[in-house]
Amino acid sequence: MTTTKPKRLTTSAMIASFADPGQRTTSAPFGHALAALAESDQRVVGLTADLGKYTDMHVFAAAHPDRFFQMGMAEQLLFGAAAGMAEVGLVPFASTYSVFAARRAYDFLCLDIAEPGLNVNIVGGLPGLTTGYGPSHQATEDIAIFRGMPNLTIVDPCDSVDIEQAVPQLAASDGPTYLRLLRGKVPTVLDEYDYTFRLGEAAVLRGGRDVVLISSGLMTMRALQAAEELAAHNVDAAVVHTPTIKPFDAKTVLAEVDTDRLAVTLENHTVVGGLFETVASAAVRAGLSRRVVPIGLPDEFLAAGALPTLHDRYGLSRDKVVQTVLAELSS
Repeated sequence: MTTTKPKRLTTSAMIASFADPGQRTTSAPFGHALAALAESDQRVVGLTADLGKYTDMHVFAAAHPDRFFQMGMAEQLLFGAAAGMAEVGLVPFASTYSVFAARRAYDFLCLDIAEPGLNVNIVGGLPGLTTGYGPSHQATEDIAIFRGMPNLTIVDPCDSVDIEQAVPQLAASDGPTYLRLLRGKVPTVLDEYDYTFRLGEAAVLRGGRDVVLISSGLMTMRALQAAEELAAHNVDAAVVHTPTIKPFDAKTVLAEVDTDRLAVTLENHTVVGGLFETVASAAVRAGLSRRVVPIGLPDEFLAAGALPTLHDRYGLSRDKVVQTVLAELSS
């Protein structure tokens, strides 16, 4: 008698999209936004460290080959060259993976770019849990590393709308910036709300009487999804989007925290040194005695695997966000 073995369930790190099936997306919003900006600003140049295809810089390279510079696998050289270009009046956008920018080339960014306050825009791909390839690629602590660097602006965009609107504002900003890049087919979410990206400002996307969800990056998408699902549980949730982590818009955020509602932060980053601690620190400085519940990645090296599996495992999925909020309300 022949028996058929049950099919083995597998999970693959190749499943690398956090977009939901059927969700509206925009292809390579950063690359197209940078290429469009370069049409009107001759100072804009693009550089990468052998990762043009994987940071959407290839779109800019095809449109402006004479203003694109391939630096090879040398992140320190990438930032040093970008600093030199900024010194002579160009506006460079330098792309690599976030892990390489934060861990491998920190000193060059700090002393060559931030200390003199140069207009260099660092574009970091695969921030947080946007890849399944494990700790070597998952920049779960990049904001924590960069928050302590003087002069550096940090932006954590939610979707294609944020990215497209942020690029020209980053170029117009006098000092250095760090953009947590969402690449490839990026969800398009914020066009359904009365929202415009403004560098340094948070935005209340929806009001709610029971809970306030304070989020950044792709977790704003999850916060909005969770708010819709919470309504089915008779829970009215507000969502505050904080795309700029530094400088932080404490005025807008603390006005939402200083209420009787449950306050929850959501971030695609370790709970150490990111949005949660930014909000908590601002609250303490302002003398607010409010409890803030963090939803974020744990203080540990994460597993490899498919993104849907990992997001559910580490609490970033819509369902896990809803479960966390309901549990807090019932406790």
